[in-house]
Amino acid sequence: MKIATIIGARPQFVKAATVSRALRKEGLTEILIHTGQHFDENMSQIFFDEMEIPTPNYNLSISGLNHGAMTGRMLEKIEEVLIKEKPDYVLVYGDTNSTLAGALAASKLHIPVAHVEAGLRSFEMKMPEEINRILTDRISNLLFCPTQTAITNLEKEGFANFGCEIMQVGDVMYDAVLHYKEKVKTHSTVIQKQKLEGKHFVLATLHRAENTNDPVRLRNIIEAVNEINSQVQVVLPLHPRTKAFIQSQNIIIEASTIDPVGYFDMLALLAHCSLVMTDSGGLQKEAYFFHKFCITLRDQTEWIELLEVGANRLAGAQKNLIISQFKELINKPFESASRLYGDGNAAEKIAKMLGNQNCA
Repeated sequence: MKIATIIGARPQFVKAATVSRALRKEGLTEILIHTGQHFDENMSQIFFDEMEIPTPNYNLSISGLNHGAMTGRMLEKIEEVLIKEKPDYVLVYGDTNSTLAGALAASKLHIPVAHVEAGLRSFEMKMPEEINRILTDRISNLLFCPTQTAITNLEKEGFANFGCEIMQVGDVMYDAVLHYKEKVKTHSTVIQKQKLEGKHFVLATLHRAENTNDPVRLRNIIEAVNEINSQVQVVLPLHPRTKAFIQSQNIIIEASTIDPVGYFDMLALLAHCSLVMTDSGGLQKEAYFFHKFCITLRDQTEWIELLEVGANRLAGAQKNLIISQFKELINKPFESASRLYGDGNAAEKIAKMLGNQNCA
């Protein structure tokens, strides 16, 4: 059986690498198609080798466009590849434009679609990711859900009537953390470079447009970060463009800003930090994997179960709320022992399910 995998954003490479190992073990052939959505000059061959990621069979080099143009261009180019390769299944991850374009191209060619991270909902239709994940779910044949919450979302939306198969497999990002965490010890030097050994620090990230493109929200968040930094060092990996925009708004950052970090360095920072503050979806879960509380700088989250067990707190861009939650959590013991995201074998379940499909 031949599987065409669509990826476009760096986190999708980590997920795809994890599932690719399981696909090979299952004896399945994979065609890896990189849309180029998030171009990263650091994604050299060394990056692929260290992460054990197969080099993409196709690199479409589509990036830097508005949502409609980007999705349309991807749809066109992915369709060309699918017509040429004739895969039995198309595998997509998450909620990016690449995800939706891959699912649309496949469905229009009557190629069945498998969606990893199906059923996630933030219930905020202003988020492009929410639109992408809902539409992708609707045209997918296999829905691989990371949690029971995701399955419940699909059930409430009537997916039992849509002729698809729904399966709770766990979270492939948990698989990835378990696989790569030993490599961090030899492949990451960020703790040493930033002189963080044995230090009490908060890890913060800030990249979503709802925050970085809104001067009021941005100022509130940075002011909260500055006040927290006066008590505990805040380490903030920040893209140079975001940093330049902050400075253009005459907002002063007092936290320790560093350049964006790779996956191994991020895992190292997670392992050593005392608390996480982020507007990233993936980092909310990874904080939980490392038994760290997370303050989410968004008004909603797709990871509802983290709120329910108290591992995650929503603070949006409310300065006083961010600070009060920091004070509550910074010295609080993390006691959650729940296995919300499976047992670390999600990729294996996905590969077996795909291998059992009859695509005649």
